[in-house]
Amino acid sequence: MVWGFESPPAHHTPRQHFTAAGVFNRLPSQLENTMTVTVETLEKLERKITLTLPADVIQSEVAKRLKRLARDVKMDGFRPGKVPMNVVAQRYGYSVHYEVMNDKVGEAFASAADEAKLRVAGQPQITEKEGAPEGQLTFDAVFEVFPEVKIADLSTAEVEKVSTEVSDAAIDRTLDILRKQRRTFAQRAADQAAADGDRVTIDFAGKIDGEAFEGGKAEGFQFIVGDGQMLKEFEDAVRGMKSGESKTFPLPFPADYHGKDVAGKTADFLVTVNKIEAAHLPDVDEALAKSLGIADGTVEGLRADIKKNLEREVKFRVLARNKQAAMDALVAKSELDLPKSVVQSEIDRLVEGARADLKQRGVKDADKAPIPAELFQEQAERRVRLGLVVAELVRTHELHAKPEQIKAHIDELASSYEKPADVVRWYTSDNRRMAEIESVVIENNVTDYVLSKAKVTDKAIGFDELMGQA
Repeated sequence: MVWGFESPPAHHTPRQHFTAAGVFNRLPSQLENTMTVTVETLEKLERKITLTLPADVIQSEVAKRLKRLARDVKMDGFRPGKVPMNVVAQRYGYSVHYEVMNDKVGEAFASAADEAKLRVAGQPQITEKEGAPEGQLTFDAVFEVFPEVKIADLSTAEVEKVSTEVSDAAIDRTLDILRKQRRTFAQRAADQAAADGDRVTIDFAGKIDGEAFEGGKAEGFQFIVGDGQMLKEFEDAVRGMKSGESKTFPLPFPADYHGKDVAGKTADFLVTVNKIEAAHLPDVDEALAKSLGIADGTVEGLRADIKKNLEREVKFRVLARNKQAAMDALVAKSELDLPKSVVQSEIDRLVEGARADLKQRGVKDADKAPIPAELFQEQAERRVRLGLVVAELVRTHELHAKPEQIKAHIDELASSYEKPADVVRWYTSDNRRMAEIESVVIENNVTDYVLSKAKVTDKAIGFDELMGQA
């Protein structure tokens, strides 16, 4: 077992604070027979175990390890393996003693928790106590246990289950998106004004109270009028302008604007239109179908392919939405105390995830970015609560992921790719990815179970609402 004890300064005695982490092992019989244990309930999930160990067990193990170390230690003035034991003990005695204390106390705590049938949550805080009897060492281990999870009668839970059909209108809108992705542009005549769908190239400069501000100036900047890339007031000002024309206009930044220095303030912008290009969208024909990889090159085949992909996307989104509703109902019918240590671990994980996201976006010194932990408190508590409740439901109702379910889910994910076999191999070759698939399948099993017990109301919703476009 590996325990994460922080090593104190070398001049200190081993009477210090320990932080334990790792996999619990059974205590060796030598120590098991001589150790005494008491367990005390502090509050809610917090427990304290007092461990008393014989000092001679520690001393014996230290001597054994020093002797083993002396066989290979190298030191100036001595041949390998010939360094006197007193010299070895002087040089390495403290570190070996600390290592042994680390191991033995960890083993003792693991055994004590096992014997008391305690499910330890998080890392125990282990501290050596003063005033131990002669020849003994005494430690206090303060820790949390996993809670008892009580799930009420799910037949009284109410869940709204949604469904969505892929309509011709949804296929048409998807076709429009595909056409826009393949549009070309041609410069407009000088007397033609900018309209929605046009690509404009502009210079702009903004000032607040007569002072320029960061990000408020650009040359040769391009955007599509009406696509929502710019603030509405900016687009409204450019719409209707002609090539070579300049205009000054006020632009009020929203109070929640991402740029904190300008949020809630009004800037005066000078914009000059350099070029206006009209968009040309390809026709919905055989050429478009072939460019999109449709084997028979027909419009009917293109629409069928779009429908197939939309139905797959709709299926996963409907499943996700219904899963969320089922999980909300499950949590609402559950009662448990949350282990503070587990919540804190989840907060730490979310903070690290946020830092990783910032780093991926190219933020400088993302590792040092100040991210208040309290931002994730509510999210962490919900995730821990849901995780414990789901685990209890899976345990009591045998909702574990079956091999055939995992295989079926991977096959379904792979079916949307050109080479499904490669995707299957990608998943099955990595234990971490397989674990993620297993988690998804378990969540699906839990969702199905909750929906089978709860009062379910079916509701048909539109495609746009499901996709977040309504």
